[in-house]
Amino acid sequence: MNRINIIVKGWVKVLPFYLFTFLLLFSSCVNEDEFPNTRQGNFEALWKIIDEHYCFFDYKQQEYGLDWNAVYQKYKVRVNEQMTSEQLFEVLGDMLSELRDGHVNLSASYDYARYWSWQEDFPKNYSDSLERRYLGTDYKIAGGLRYRILDDNIGYIRYASFQSGFGDGNLDDVLSYLALCRGLIIDIRNNGGGTLTYAERLASRFTNEKVLVGYMRHKTGTGHNDFSDMEPQYLEPPSRLRWHKPVCVLTNRSVFSSANEFTMYMKALPDVKLVGDRTGGGAGMPFSSSLPNGWNVRFSACPMYDAQRQSTEFGIEPHHYVSLTDEDFQRGKDTIIEFARKLLVQ
Repeated sequence: MNRINIIVKGWVKVLPFYLFTFLLLFSSCVNEDEFPNTRQGNFEALWKIIDEHYCFFDYKQQEYGLDWNAVYQKYKVRVNEQMTSEQLFEVLGDMLSELRDGHVNLSASYDYARYWSWQEDFPKNYSDSLERRYLGTDYKIAGGLRYRILDDNIGYIRYASFQSGFGDGNLDDVLSYLALCRGLIIDIRNNGGGTLTYAERLASRFTNEKVLVGYMRHKTGTGHNDFSDMEPQYLEPPSRLRWHKPVCVLTNRSVFSSANEFTMYMKALPDVKLVGDRTGGGAGMPFSSSLPNGWNVRFSACPMYDAQRQSTEFGIEPHHYVSLTDEDFQRGKDTIIEFARKLLVQ
């Protein structure tokens, strides 16, 4: 017999005291029901983990009619003790895909079940070959940031992953180097997320006052509607070098998780415009658990909202929808970058 063990795994950030306290409670009040290491036992364990701890049931019921009890009935009949491990993995992966959540994954030693339609079903609106044209070969590097000054005196920062870190000293040097530019482009297209602390650290350089950027809730029980009140999330300016000129943040459908949160922070600031495509979303802080057979499941357990208390689970709309065109690509031009450049010099 194995117990369901819930462990924290996902975005990395410095947690406020109330959330730290929640994590301790979350770990200590997990249901002690046991499930056998059988095909049916693993199915039941997975369904119950999600049923008691997933955070977007009501939202997704409203958006597309998700009924988790109906999902149980739909997939229960597909499980039997004669099926292979691979067949069980496929059924459980299909069941999780009903949540339409990129933060929901099932992993075994031989496979990784995922829902990636939030990006796979849409145009990429990004080209690494065009990125090389704009960055050239003499760009500067500061931690995970790549940056240079374009020929129209627009600063350009390429940040490909919030898993790549940088310090306050890096940001001081980057902003000092770009200080005489007329405006700044921050290109986070294809940024799938990483450490939320870096999102906050970067975004805080673009405000001179404390700004409400969103809200967070956490589960207080096993019911679908057992949540705390919305806790406000603020962005505070550091006592370091800050940017005071217009900014364009470039996004596409592959912007996800903490990169989605960074987009949300920046959209709350007055001198920032989002350019490109809607982000991919991922507004639930992920946690993880294990099944009786040792497979790991990750899921969204802590919902986050924008400053208007709206969920960004399915993405954030840009101020200006712009798509990469074939004509511009053939000319070696990135339509989205060129639009942002024009916007910044108006």
